Amino acid sequence: MDSQTSQPSQASPPPHTFQVDLRGLVDLLSQHLYSSPKVYLRELLQNAVDAITARRAEEPGAPARVRLFAADGRLRVEDSGVGLTESDVHSLLATIGRSSKRADGLQEVRSDFLGQFGIGLLACFVVAERIRVVSRSSRTPDAPPVEWTARDDGSYTVRTVAHEERPEPGTTVHLTARAGAAEWLTERRVLQLARDFGSLLPYDVRVGEEAVTDLPAPWDRPYASPANRRVALARHCHELFGFTPLDSIALDVPVAGVRGVAYVLPAAVSPAQRATHRVHLKGMLLTERAEQLLPDWAFFVRCVLDTDSLRPTASREALYEDETLAAVREALGERVRAWLTGLAAGDPERLAAFLAVHHLGVKSLARHDPEMLRTMLPWLPFETSDGRLSLEEFAQRHPVVHFTRTVEEYRQVAPIASAQGVGVVNGGYTYDSELVEALPSVRPGTVVAELDPDTVTAHLDAVDPAEELALSGFLAAARAKLDPLGCDVVLRAFHPLSVPALHLDDRSARHEQARAEAEARADDLWAGILGSLRGGAPRARLVLNHLNPLVRRISSLGDAELIGTAAESLYGQALLMAQRPLRPADSALLNRAFIGLLEWATHGDTPHKGAARGELGRWDATPGEDDH
Repeated sequence: MDSQTSQPSQASPPPHTFQVDLRGLVDLLSQHLYSSPKVYLRELLQNAVDAITARRAEEPGAPARVRLFAADGRLRVEDSGVGLTESDVHSLLATIGRSSKRADGLQEVRSDFLGQFGIGLLACFVVAERIRVVSRSSRTPDAPPVEWTARDDGSYTVRTVAHEERPEPGTTVHLTARAGAAEWLTERRVLQLARDFGSLLPYDVRVGEEAVTDLPAPWDRPYASPANRRVALARHCHELFGFTPLDSIALDVPVAGVRGVAYVLPAAVSPAQRATHRVHLKGMLLTERAEQLLPDWAFFVRCVLDTDSLRPTASREALYEDETLAAVREALGERVRAWLTGLAAGDPERLAAFLAVHHLGVKSLARHDPEMLRTMLPWLPFETSDGRLSLEEFAQRHPVVHFTRTVEEYRQVAPIASAQGVGVVNGGYTYDSELVEALPSVRPGTVVAELDPDTVTAHLDAVDPAEELALSGFLAAARAKLDPLGCDVVLRAFHPLSVPALHLDDRSARHEQARAEAEARADDLWAGILGSLRGGAPRARLVLNHLNPLVRRISSLGDAELIGTAAESLYGQALLMAQRPLRPADSALLNRAFIGLLEWATHGDTPHKGAARGELGRWDATPGEDDH
C-alpha cells in the first residue's frame, strides 16, 4: 500500500472512571446483600476488632477496648485500634470496595481479621444519613487526628482536628440516624445487637457500662460434674434456640479450628427439613441460619460453634462452600457418630430416649455405615409381626428374616404369615428395607428374604382335592364376578379362622392393574400404546379361607348371582383389612355389594331368595360341627 494513502494511527482515548450512586448502592445492599439493617452494628464491631488486632500485631500490649454509646438517634463507637492517617482515610474510607486489610504492613496478619471485603462501613448508611469518623494512627502518634465526614448523597469531607478530639490512638465513629431508622440506634437495641453479635469476641466490649462479651463460651467453661455441664448447656440452648435439648454433643475439632456444641432436638423433625445452625467467625456471629454445616443425616441436631477456618460469603451472613467446609462437615459428623456409639456402650437409657424420637436419623446413618449399623442393631426399632423389635432380637427368633418393601404389602400378609409361624418385618418405612437387606453384612449367617404373595400362598394349606372339586361351581361364579377387577380366586385353609379372605398382590400386579385401567380410559391411539405394554405379571388373588364358617356357608349357596355379590363383599372387606387405598372401581364395588346384600336380606318374596337370606343370616354365628 502507498505510504501516502495510509491512515495515521488513532490515539487511544483517555479512560473514564465509573461513577457510583451511593444511595442506589445502599439500597442494593439493604435489599439484596444484607438480610436486615441490624448488620450495621456487626460491621462496626468488626472494624473495631480488626483495628485492635492490627495494632496488637505491632504492639502486643496495646489496650483492647470497644465502647458504644447510644442516645437520641445517635451512636458513638470508640476503639483502641491501629487508627488511620489522613492518607489512609483518602485511600481507604473514600474508596468503595477497598479493604484496610490490604494496607501495607497488615497483609501478614490478614488471616486474623474478621472482615475481608472492604464494604463494611458502607453498611452503616443502611441506618444512618451521616457518618463521622475521627481517627488517630498508632503508627504516627505525632500526627494530628483526622476527621472524615460522609453523607448518604455520596459527598464527604476530610480535615485534621485538634488532639483533644482523639487524645489516644484509635478510632471513633459517629452515626446520625436517617429518617425512620432511629429505633436501630437506641441503647436498648444496640445492647441487644451487640450481645447477639459480639458475646464471644476476645476483647473488652461494652455498651455504656453494660458488658457485651461473655467468655469463656458455655462449652469451654469448667463445670463441677457432667450433670452440671448438661444443665448449663441445656439452659444455653433454651436461650438461643427456644427448646430444651435431649442432650448436648461437644464439637471440638482443633484441626479444623472449630469449637462448639450440638443440641439434640427434643421432637422429631422431617429429614427433608433444612437444619440451620449458629456460626461465629473468630468470636463474631456470622449467621444464625448456616446450612450444610453438618451431614444431611444429622438433621436431629442444631449446633452453635466458633471457627477461625471457614470462609464467609461477601455478605458475611453465610458460609462459602469449599473443601474446608466439606472437611469440617465430615469432622462434625464424626463427633455426632462418636456420641451415638458412646451412648450405645455406656448409657442405654438415654439412647432409648433418643431413639424413641430420632430413630429415623440413626437409620439414615446406619444404612451407609456398617459399623454404626452393628452398634445400633440391638437398639433400632422395627415394626414386625412379633411386635416392635430390634432386628437383632427378631433375627434370634426367626431363622429367615422375611420383609416386605411396602406398608401395604405388610398389612396384607403380616397377620396370616404370623399365624403360620412366618416372621415378617415391615420394610415399607423410610430406610427399613435397606437396613434389613444389609443385615447379613453385620450379622453373618442371617438369611434375609423378601416376602411376596407366592411365598405367603405357599405357606397356606391346600384344600383336599375332592372338596375343592365339589366347590368348583362356587369358585367359577366367584372368579367370573371378580375377573373384571383383575383378581383371581383361590381356596386355601389357614389360620386365624376369623379371617374369611385375604387379598394378595405385588407391585407388578398393581402396575399391570393401573395400566389396564389407563388403557380402558384412553383413546384409540393411547389404548394401542398401553396395550403394547401389557405384561405377563401375575394377577391379584383373593384367597378364601376354607376354615372360616362364613366362607363355608357361602360356598354352599346355589345361586350364582348371590355368590357373586358375596364374593364382591369378601373382596371389599379384604381390601379394607389390608388398609389399601381404594380405587373408584373398588368403592363402587363396595357400594354395589352392600346394596345387593340388603336387597337379598329384605326381599323374601321367593322361596329361593328367602332360603338364600336364611343361609346368609348367620354370618357371625359360631361354627357348628358341620362347619369342620
